[in-house]
Amino acid sequence: MRALPHPHLEILTASRCGFSSCRDGDSMGSRLSSIPLTLRLPLMVAVLMSLVGLAASAVVLRALSTTQASQLRTMAELEFDSIRTSAMSMLIRDDTWELFDLLDRITQRGTGLRPIQAHLVDPYGRVIVSTEPAQFRIGSDGRQLISEAIPLDAPDYPLNEDSILLKRVVEGEGRSFGQVVVGFDVGALVAERKRTLTWLVMGNIAATLVLALAGYAIAVRAMRPISRLIHQMGIPGGAPQPIPAPEIPVGDTETARLYRSYNRMLRAVEDRNAAERRLADRERFVSLGRLAGTMAHEVNNPLGGLLNAVDTLRSFPDRPEVVARNADLLDRGLKHLRDVVRVTLDTHRQARGDVPLQTVDFEDLHALIRPEADRLGQTLIWDVTAAPATFVALPAGPVRQVALNLLLNASAVSGKGGEFGLILQSLDPGLAIVIKDSGTGLPSELRPRLLSDDPIEPGGGLGLRLVRDLVVGLGGTVSLGQSSSGLQEVIVVLACGKEKT
Repeated sequence: MRALPHPHLEILTASRCGFSSCRDGDSMGSRLSSIPLTLRLPLMVAVLMSLVGLAASAVVLRALSTTQASQLRTMAELEFDSIRTSAMSMLIRDDTWELFDLLDRITQRGTGLRPIQAHLVDPYGRVIVSTEPAQFRIGSDGRQLISEAIPLDAPDYPLNEDSILLKRVVEGEGRSFGQVVVGFDVGALVAERKRTLTWLVMGNIAATLVLALAGYAIAVRAMRPISRLIHQMGIPGGAPQPIPAPEIPVGDTETARLYRSYNRMLRAVEDRNAAERRLADRERFVSLGRLAGTMAHEVNNPLGGLLNAVDTLRSFPDRPEVVARNADLLDRGLKHLRDVVRVTLDTHRQARGDVPLQTVDFEDLHALIRPEADRLGQTLIWDVTAAPATFVALPAGPVRQVALNLLLNASAVSGKGGEFGLILQSLDPGLAIVIKDSGTGLPSELRPRLLSDDPIEPGGGLGLRLVRDLVVGLGGTVSLGQSSSGLQEVIVVLACGKEKT
């Protein structure tokens, strides 16, 4: 008989190979990563339990096989000893019929684990006697029978078929009489192993399902705080909401600490946002104060001349040429004041709608910044000759606010007698706004406010962060540079039609 591998070892090997190939596949890895964590955990438990169950089943079946082999060996030793004791005198007398009767009686008794065939082969490999004379005639070649049989003292027996052949040498009076080959019915042992394997498989499946369901329940319960946080942070149409105090578990559990930390984080973010809003309002008020001073200076300058014109009209009402000249002066002066007021209102009006950027917007900026430059004796560089078609798709309000903030900052850092200004450059498609100044450049501590979206510490320079936010909102970029003449540059590049919603 040919020794076959244990079925449970084949199952274990195939399962391990299959699991390894699945784990190594990129497609399987991507599919597993897309499974929710609450399902991944039970699946991992099921896989691990399957592996543990297979290993445990292999150990149990191996132990059962060892026990059955030991039981078979004990019974076989008794049978072989009985045959040797009874057959020794018959072998000496060469009594073939008595030997056949002995072997036949052995194979005819009992049921279950018992001998079902017996053969006696001489030292030369010839059959002396057999309980199956039709297949093994007296004197026929019995070497194949000997080769198929397993020695009685073999360390292990392959119990995979319903019968097994065992052999043992018969010796006596100092010589060998040949070998006895006995076939045993081991169907009961094979059936017992099959039943055991069936119960093991069913038990492993049941245990795996129970543990997988338990793992799913535990995962759902463990992920409940995370799911609640995700819900609170992703409420449609609103900002993240804190966890209500009554819903926070009592005590110092992990869930309670998680909820409290989340609420503290929300409060810290709200406090920071509130502080930034207050500082932004303060910065805006400072800018409005500077603009108000500039506008007062611009209004006060022509006001004296206008009052003189009024006095002249009162003194010479009967002189047409004097009246006409002073009336023209009053007309120009009042129109100038009207333009200054209009530019100021347009620049700081909160809602400008979707009015497109036009050349007149830069004329308004020039009219507004010019008095500040004159007051400080500064040289104003102004080049807005870029083609209007390159910036008509941009909104006027944010662009004016960006340019005005940067111009006021450039005027402040240039100092008295300095030089600053604005230059427009057409891009394809889009617009570059270059603000130049003769200052020392933007301090390193303020550069992140203009060049980065990282959180900022409270303090000055919120106007720069406002510029940054407006430019990013328009889908543009901000960078720093230096002109060939040594002037510092802030370069804002805006692509037409790229405003973010």
